[in-house]
Amino acid sequence: MSTAPLEFSGRMIVVKYGGSAMRDPIVMGSVIANVVAVANSGAKVVLIHGGGPEIDIQLARLGIEKRVVRGLRVTDTETMAVVEMTLAGKVNKNLVAAVHRAGGSAVGLSGRDGALLTARILGDEWGRVGYVTAVNVGLLDLLLTGGYMPVVCSIGADASMEPLNVNADTVAGAIA
Repeated sequence: MSTAPLEFSGRMIVVKYGGSAMRDPIVMGSVIANVVAVANSGAKVVLIHGGGPEIDIQLARLGIEKRVVRGLRVTDTETMAVVEMTLAGKVNKNLVAAVHRAGGSAVGLSGRDGALLTARILGDEWGRVGYVTAVNVGLLDLLLTGGYMPVVCSIGADASMEPLNVNADTVAGAIA
């Protein structure tokens, strides 16, 4: 694995799509339509997403209290399960479907898929929150050159392939 820049014959664009902008289906449809238009123009697009508001909803439904320390969600083991279920499941698959409805081709990924995002624990006070240490650029290259838009949720994998919650902006920066 390497964090070296990707080399493509065309342009590559990394788009970070935050969870707050996903609340309104009309806005979401417009955002995805624009991202697909860019991809269909020949650019190699990687779509990175968060999903904080949807995570908050799922935590509340399960009676799990949200805790934040210095702007980052504290992610204990129980919360990590909800974060992964929400981001890699519901949010990611909804975005992949939206890309296809808008005329694009996408594959949804978690950072644990294909060891896409290797990460390390940020600090004990946040629990299972991490930062990206390596990106499997070969997997992105395979998808992009095959005509697919990778739709990546902000879950990384530690050395044991256990999940870590990573800020979506951090993931976008690491991939870019």
